[in-house]
Amino acid sequence: MNSALTSLPLAGIPPEDEALRPQVRAWLAEALRELPADVRSRSWLGFDLDFSRALAQQGWIGLTLPTEYGGAGRSGFARFVLSEELLAAGAPVAAHWIADRQTSQVILRFGSEAQRRFFLPRIAQAQIVFCIGMSEPDAGSDLASVRTRATRTDRGWVLNGRKIWTSNAHRADYMCALVRTSGSSEDRHQGFSQLIFDMRLPGISVRPLRDIAGDTHFNEVLFENVELPPDALVGEEGAGWQQVTAELAFERSGPERIYSSIVLADTWLAQMRAAGAEGPAVHLTAGRIAGRLAVLRGMSLAMAAKLDRGERPDLEAAFVKDLGTEFEQSVPEWIRDALDATPHVARSAELSRSLAYVTQICPTFSLRGGTRQIMRGIIARGLGLR
Repeated sequence: MNSALTSLPLAGIPPEDEALRPQVRAWLAEALRELPADVRSRSWLGFDLDFSRALAQQGWIGLTLPTEYGGAGRSGFARFVLSEELLAAGAPVAAHWIADRQTSQVILRFGSEAQRRFFLPRIAQAQIVFCIGMSEPDAGSDLASVRTRATRTDRGWVLNGRKIWTSNAHRADYMCALVRTSGSSEDRHQGFSQLIFDMRLPGISVRPLRDIAGDTHFNEVLFENVELPPDALVGEEGAGWQQVTAELAFERSGPERIYSSIVLADTWLAQMRAAGAEGPAVHLTAGRIAGRLAVLRGMSLAMAAKLDRGERPDLEAAFVKDLGTEFEQSVPEWIRDALDATPHVARSAELSRSLAYVTQICPTFSLRGGTRQIMRGIIARGLGLR
């Protein structure tokens, strides 16, 4: 058997990290008590800077960052517990999620000491909002086709190009972008670098894009002769591909890849229990959700253990992301079928709104962080099938 299929040994959450769960759950119950299920179903797409800053005051952003940079110095398992509780509650975490999950790790691993000391404490306090510049109109999930270019000058860099599907770019203070600094698209994985820059610089235009659910968290971002300082570069010039693939392991493997439909599932199950609904449709649906969730959670925990050890499980992350988003997309269909099979149970307006929203938005689950086709291409190459 290929080693990629056997390299996710089961991992458990240490007791000291599991002990974080009750206090987070109690705090969230109070903080979110007025939010209905259809609002909480937006989960990590929900943007509320005040909420993120309140969370930061609890010391719960930057949990894995060293204390010298404003973090808590805790393990990846502590952040896993926190993430599970935030997603299960449907907390509006988009204001800090990207920076906490991946940009902080890029800066910590590859950034200069000056970048660490400037950005990391501000991320841990939710004082700044980050977006990530990866996808482009003519590249999609094929990051090796990125054309946005930064040209070195005697004063730093000049940036030209476009990014698209950039979440919360219209609200972000900074972007961490993958750009080409040498060569051409034919060079594929060579010649890329990562740059961090202020989104208020002259020459940057942001155009919000409305999605099918009416939200405008996606954006197109245009760069026209944007002048960047020399210290915009993160890590080494030309090392951007290695850096961004390490970053994507954080994006693709976390519990947000399995819990995007969890508020809907909990809302449905609570209504079935309240109505005393029994029968094969309810049991089958609840069993499907619980069984698959248990396996995916185990895989995600194994990924957390690898990342906590400083490993780069890029292939395993693609497995988790592909299987996780397939599960997330199936949940609304299973629940809709279960509701059709139990017409005698009255459906609350809150459940109906939640189901409608998740049904609308769930096709995007397999797009964000890399499309299903890209994930399966990575998996096929890792297994030696292409």
